[in-house]
Amino acid sequence: MPADLQQTFDRLDRLVNLDVGNRGVEPLYQAACAQTGASLVGEAARRLLDIPEGGVAIATTGSVSRAWISGAIGENDGPSGAAAAIRALVLARRALVVVLIEEALIPPMARVLEAAGLSVVDRDAARRASVDGSMACVAVEAYPLTDGPGADAAPRLLNDLKPDLLFSTERVGRNLNGVYYNMRGRDYGMNRARVDLLFDLAFERGLQTIAVGDGGNEIGMGNVADAVEASIPFGAPGDCPCGGGIGAVSRASLLLTAAVSNWGCTAIAAGMAALEGNARLLHSPDAEARLLEVMTAEGLINSAHGVIDPNVDGIPKATHIAVAELARAIVAPHLT
Repeated sequence: MPADLQQTFDRLDRLVNLDVGNRGVEPLYQAACAQTGASLVGEAARRLLDIPEGGVAIATTGSVSRAWISGAIGENDGPSGAAAAIRALVLARRALVVVLIEEALIPPMARVLEAAGLSVVDRDAARRASVDGSMACVAVEAYPLTDGPGADAAPRLLNDLKPDLLFSTERVGRNLNGVYYNMRGRDYGMNRARVDLLFDLAFERGLQTIAVGDGGNEIGMGNVADAVEASIPFGAPGDCPCGGGIGAVSRASLLLTAAVSNWGCTAIAAGMAALEGNARLLHSPDAEARLLEVMTAEGLINSAHGVIDPNVDGIPKATHIAVAELARAIVAPHLT
């Protein structure tokens, strides 16, 4: 990799791991970097672009933020970031992308994907669009909400889709005792799609899995379990009612940490644009502003404050737009 491009990726890493929310992500970033030995953003962008033309990817995001109240209450960290990364992948590689999420959250997720410029269609239609390259499409499907059906669905999906890659952002995984905890150490596994079981099987099979997370309880955080236990509130054994901590056990081929998971995806799209020299792959500040408003209109909540607004993880809307602008500025020298 050219030295100037490596410097660009290092800057993107530092940008999205700036812990303005004081959630403890920086030790997780350091641990993930030590494992990877390279820029996390650069590696994620490169691995996504390694998908062949017309390749297949499974993606997931979304968190049932107040699952004990309703399975239809999703949060606004995850969906817009996933949409940005998926859009870049579809445009760059004509990929067939199937998004797996709770059935109750399909409508808002579909609206976010559409606001990013993707037509939401069924799997067969998305496959046809991937083959002929005539338009950017994506499929969104429900995944089972309980352990048994979730485990049964995993091999079936992998065998049917034969994915080249799986991508997760802000998708909660279970802890060592099988419990799904939020950042405050509360069990919120009810009404939650067991997509982590699919990612676990894919990892076991040696498939490429890329995960983005910001809090220690997401898919991929099994890569840095020691750092989660040492650095994240409710991360240590005994911190939660089950006797464990909030840390997810699911591992990934590559973990990309970020202070906000959406930021990690913004950086990935920027990294893909830099590698391809294609500004069209960027997640622009205007797109970020649009998606924040769409998520608000769709009732996705700012989970830190428990209200519907365009702030994410308690961080003001303007900051998220600024991150997109800074990411664009960082990669601008590589674009044509």
